Amino acid sequence: MNKGNQPSGDGQKLAEFVEQRGLAEGNTRRAPTAETQGSGKVSRGLEGVREAARRDKRLQFTALLHHVDVSLLLESYQKLKRGAAPGVDGVRWMDYQEGVLERLTDLHDRIHKGSYRALPSKRARIAKEDGSERKLGIAALEDKIVQQAVATVLNAIYEEDFVGFSYGFRPKRDQHQALDALWVGLTECPINWVVDLDIQGYFDRIQQDWMVRFVEHRIADKRIIRLIRKWLRAGVMEDGHWQPTEEGSPQGAVISPLLANIYLHYAFDLWVQQRRWKEVRGSMIVVRFADDIVAGFQHKEEAEAFLADVADRLGRFGLNLHPGKSRRIEFGRHAAARRKAAGLGKPETFNFLGFTHITAKTRNGRYVIRRRTIGKRQRRKLQEIKRELRRRFQDPVPETGRWLRQVLQGYYQYYAVPYNLDALTQFRYEVGRAWLRTLRRRSQKARRHLTWEKFKRIEKQWLPMPRNVHPWPNVRFRRRYPRQEPYAVMPHVRICTGGAS
Repeated sequence: MNKGNQPSGDGQKLAEFVEQRGLAEGNTRRAPTAETQGSGKVSRGLEGVREAARRDKRLQFTALLHHVDVSLLLESYQKLKRGAAPGVDGVRWMDYQEGVLERLTDLHDRIHKGSYRALPSKRARIAKEDGSERKLGIAALEDKIVQQAVATVLNAIYEEDFVGFSYGFRPKRDQHQALDALWVGLTECPINWVVDLDIQGYFDRIQQDWMVRFVEHRIADKRIIRLIRKWLRAGVMEDGHWQPTEEGSPQGAVISPLLANIYLHYAFDLWVQQRRWKEVRGSMIVVRFADDIVAGFQHKEEAEAFLADVADRLGRFGLNLHPGKSRRIEFGRHAAARRKAAGLGKPETFNFLGFTHITAKTRNGRYVIRRRTIGKRQRRKLQEIKRELRRRFQDPVPETGRWLRQVLQGYYQYYAVPYNLDALTQFRYEVGRAWLRTLRRRSQKARRHLTWEKFKRIEKQWLPMPRNVHPWPNVRFRRRYPRQEPYAVMPHVRICTGGAS
């Protein structure tokens, strides 16, 4: 890919940002550039890259680094989370704002001269529900800026390559679109078996050599490859000691979600597409959000073969399925009747993106998928609220009430889907009980006089009742994808949950 004309006006844009005022009316030669998970807008130069990637799926791009100009670095800096924890450099977003023009100009020079050096990530550990730990890597601020800029450039290419059933960490795609696609596939296709896949320690198991080889399928700009190698091999700092990173991509780094998607695009997605076309006789659906994968099959033997073969396929690239979380279950509109006839219990359920998926029927006998908040997640959230209520022990009621209202509204924003209101109503009730106990512990007088009836007036004022925030999945899915993929209507071919790739 030859270099295009570089956008001009960078200095004026930067000066205007430093002065905290908008762009001049005539300074529109460079359009806004998209963030990694942003609106999808790209500069004119990157739009040319996208068009070239769309026209030729085998084209290798030999000149990309010139798109990482000072203007893009500024936009990348502005998109970073301003309250994020600092990396090993100790520099926060606000610290960098002073003299940002000079800082970014110097950073740009170092990138293009090859003197830019990636710093190690700062290790942070977060406890998981199963008792294990999730290892996070907090990058230095300048590393975040450069990673964000490179991710913007690479997204212009890979958004033309990624398949329709891949939803995680992509522009204009989110968890609820993946949930909608899964719901539509399970209810509208003859799916009788579900394969629930969990890749064990995915970000820590990515093989760096394979990662670079996958990127090189499309990227022949050695300077971009060199940057990716620097980030992968920068190592981590933990308790003051540097540790090398011979495998994995730091979970929490700005570039990691895109690299993780590229890795599974070649290790899993393309393989699944080929398998669905050539080997599967019945219906098959797939939905992937990062390393969380659910596949549905019409025939049991094809589900079993897929579970065995996918383990072998991923193993070739250093990835292992979690033995306790990856499984095949009977699921679908006929599962309950078949299991009852066989003398078995109710159909098994599976978890995906915060919801437990349950086969059910409405009062008039129509088959549906009920989705309820995963019990462990709801209990964990309730424990977090209780701890914060204890910390706010002596805060005024209106202050605590405003905080709780905000927490509940945020919780509903994700979990308020059809068939889940009972779980959310119970959650609100438990939050109210926890708040009442906290208020009663303030004094003997409060313990005697604050009855449940009196508290109900406080609860009604500050704790909003849940109501559906999200529409029916099939309604939203059809609005987003008014037509199926061209090959979805052909005999022997299945719907790809995700619309056109």
